[in-house]
Amino acid sequence: MAAYIVFTRVRTRNPAEIEIYRKQASVFFSDPSFKWLARFGECEVKEGPGIEGVAILEFSTMEEAKAWYENPGYQEAARHRFVGGDYTAVIVEGSYVAPQ
Repeated sequence: MAAYIVFTRVRTRNPAEIEIYRKQASVFFSDPSFKWLARFGECEVKEGPGIEGVAILEFSTMEEAKAWYENPGYQEAARHRFVGGDYTAVIVEGSYVAPQ
C-alpha cells in the first residue's frame, strides 16, 4: 500500500541553512524510489496556523518511505533544515478506499 511523506515548512529562520540542506539533500530528492506529488508550490491554508509551503512524496510502501527518511545521509543533510526553519514531517499510509 502506498505511503506518503508530507513536509510542511512553517517558518524559515535561516535561508542560508535551508540552501545548504537543498544542496546536500538534492541527491536524495532525485531518488527514483518515490514520486513528487507536491513540491512547495503555491498553497492556501484553509484551517489551522499558517505555513509557508508543503511537499508530498509518494512511496510504494510505508517501509520504503521510512527507509528513505531514516537514511543516515539524508538525516545528515536534514540537520541544516532543522537549523534553517521550522518544519513538520509526517509519514502516512495511503489506506483510503473510495466508497462503492
